[in-house]
Order: sequence, then structure tokens, then C-alpha cells
Amino acid sequence: MTGWLQDKRALIVGAGSGIGRAVVDAFRDEGAKIAVLEHDRDKCNHLRAEFPDIPVIEGDAVTREANEQAVSATVDRYGGLDTLVHCVGVFDFYRRLADIGADELSPAFEEMFRTNVLSHLQSVQAALPRLRDGTGPSIVLTESTSAYYPGRGGVLYVSSKFAVRGLVTALAHELAPQIRVNGVAPGGTLNTDLRGLAALGLDQVRLDDSVGRATDLAARTPLRVALSGEDHAWSYVFLAADRSRGLTGETIHPDGGFRLA
Repeated sequence: MTGWLQDKRALIVGAGSGIGRAVVDAFRDEGAKIAVLEHDRDKCNHLRAEFPDIPVIEGDAVTREANEQAVSATVDRYGGLDTLVHCVGVFDFYRRLADIGADELSPAFEEMFRTNVLSHLQSVQAALPRLRDGTGPSIVLTESTSAYYPGRGGVLYVSSKFAVRGLVTALAHELAPQIRVNGVAPGGTLNTDLRGLAALGLDQVRLDDSVGRATDLAARTPLRVALSGEDHAWSYVFLAADRSRGLTGETIHPDGGFRLA
């Protein structure tokens, strides 16, 4: 522990599994005071059992009500809010436009962009009044290698992650000089509960269920590494810390050097 986030008051949205869950551990290890918003009831119960000292709010991040409740719970417990981290997402399992039925397209688009884009906006909007009163306030959003390269998802996922990349840029410009906004663009990740779109019948399919996933992920990168949520979490720590106070509108790419392949 280096204390990089000592006494930082942080709300982590989508903290029940995968990268978000790893961010909880990393932030706590670095001295942050944590609250979480999570949609899945079982994951909320696990978090409450493991961390009885932190507020765990069960709710859907695409709604204003859930985000406002989470922000209020954070402020009520810790007296303010300094950092917002957003890790909510859904996948399309590489579906091409030609593979999506005409009747499926509109509901799949709505579900993808509500989950992957609107949820970010809802969380940021709810947190803004409190972040403006915070100490060294910052926002860290989750992009993806899919926000920079084709082929890392289907047409809906890739376009939604390009949108999140745009949010980082637009919000960093809008909220300067008070609040820093940065992104993390992870490559393929082990031990993630990232699910597919319900509109495409993929909501019970997990991205990490594929056989030989670790070997496949490592083979795609120049560093030959298959990264976990724990690996990615330290990028969030750095961007939330005051040591990165000169960075806004930037993105860290923990992807094993994928862009060099």
C-alpha cells in the first residue's frame, strides 16, 4: 500500500464483478473510502458480506434514481465525494450488422447504448454537484480497445465504446478546470462477468466462458499477457490519484501492447 488514494471518497459504479470489483480492492488498499452501485442482487449481497463497512446500493445505473441514491449514500457516509469510477457494460459477442435481424436492431441498439453510454451520463450527472465540492475531484470512465480498433466486438459494441471515448473528451473539456475526466481502455480481460445483450438472446452468455481464453488473449498481444481485472485496476488508481493531477481527457491502455500488433 502506498496511500495514493488516502481518504479519497469514491463511488464505484458496476462494482460487483470483473474490473469494477478489482477496483474496489485496489482503491481500498490505497486508502480510499468506498461506496458502490451494483445492479445484481447476489453481487450486492456478496459485497455487503465481505465489506460490511461500505455502503452498497442496489440499483440500475441507467436510471437517474439509482445514481442519485448512490451519490447520496456516499455523501451521507463520508461527508463528500471526490472520485467517480464507472465500470458498467454489456457486450454483443462480435455480431455483425448482417447477423442482426431487422426486428432485433432497434431493441439491441437501445439496450447497448442505454447500458454502455447512458449509464455513464446518468452517473456523471448525478455526481457532478458533489464532485464540484470534492478534493481533487476526478472521473474515470471505462472505454475498451474497441474504442480504438475494429474487430474487438461487433458493430453495436464498438460504436458504443467509441461513444464513451467521446464522453471522456467532451466531459474533460466541459468540466475543466474543476474536475478531471479520464478513461481506461482495457484489452481482453480474464475472469469477467461481461454478458451479452438480452435483445439478442445473449444475456446468459459470459465473455470469459470460452475455452482457452487465457491462451487466446495472450497470443493477441506483443507482451503475450492475459490481463485480469486486478491488472487493470491500477490504471484507475493512478488516474484517480492527485499524482495524475496534470491529466484530463486522456486514456490509459492496459492492453498488452495490442496497438503494436
